[in-house]
Amino acid sequence: MEFTAKQIAEMIGGRIEGNENAAVHTFAKIEEGQEGALSFLSNPKYKHFLYDTHSSIVLINDDLQLEQPVTTTLIRVPDAYEAVAKLLQIYESIKPRKTGVDTLAFVSPKATIGKDVYIGPFACIGDGAVIGDGTQIYPNVVIGEGVTIGQKCLLYPNVTIYQGCKLGNAVTIHAGSVIGADGFGFAPGTEGYDKIPQIGIVIIEDNVEIGANTCIDRSTMGATVIHRGVKLDNLIQVAHNCEIGENTVMSAQVGMAGSTKIGQWCMVGGQAGFAGHIHVADKTFVGAQCGVISNTKGNEQLIGSPAMEPKTYFRGMAILKHLPDMYRELAQLKRQVEEMQNSK
Repeated sequence: MEFTAKQIAEMIGGRIEGNENAAVHTFAKIEEGQEGALSFLSNPKYKHFLYDTHSSIVLINDDLQLEQPVTTTLIRVPDAYEAVAKLLQIYESIKPRKTGVDTLAFVSPKATIGKDVYIGPFACIGDGAVIGDGTQIYPNVVIGEGVTIGQKCLLYPNVTIYQGCKLGNAVTIHAGSVIGADGFGFAPGTEGYDKIPQIGIVIIEDNVEIGANTCIDRSTMGATVIHRGVKLDNLIQVAHNCEIGENTVMSAQVGMAGSTKIGQWCMVGGQAGFAGHIHVADKTFVGAQCGVISNTKGNEQLIGSPAMEPKTYFRGMAILKHLPDMYRELAQLKRQVEEMQNSK
């Protein structure tokens, strides 16, 4: 597929500087630009690449001031990063989609399959499962009994969805993820730990994306819920009875203990951890490797473990580096006091 600068500008409401007939057929980073590629510049520290890039078209911010001539065609937009994201979405949406059930797939005769569905080889669709129109299920995916999947979902290879779980529309789940495994529920007994049956489900609402090898456990009772618009990175653990609010995003290796509730529009850095049975309020920004052990107020930023406000954290770190000297001084003062007492 090929697009001209004029066509691209019309799609994103941009203003062309250069050849409106310049054509592109692929995307490239600005520092790796090549003929026929579209690039973008949003971070000023990469500005010097603009003057040497071989990309045919570059998206730039309206307020970018040029310091020397450029050979590429420019399209000015309010936000270059947002514009390229929109173009990538358009590009992805017009790619041909697979349809049909592969002869090596197993589909239960008791399952309901919508229109224009793709089911790849060695996928398994259990009794009573419902697959919505336009959904794509790649090889080795396992859909358990009674699972409901909405329209235009995308399940990459080796995804497993346990019995009874429910997915909304336009849900993307990347390879190796497990939805609906048992929550980690055990009660100590006289001879070990007795398993507590996990009889709930997982509910994933519309427009959620879940990264590779992420696990979302079914609830003990009721449901573990991932609300509309949530984006989860790879290798995340969501325990039983947790709830993640609309449009919250999490980076890789985040861990949530059971019954944790996270609000809307939160941002969570990589390897952050959440204690169980706490409530993280809306618009809480949690830094990487942060340990959140209690409820939050919302509209705040937290870093460190245990989690605290940045000013408090950095004041503590400033003192921490002086602790060895303070310890030596304290030991010296202690010896001096002892010497004074012994001299009496």
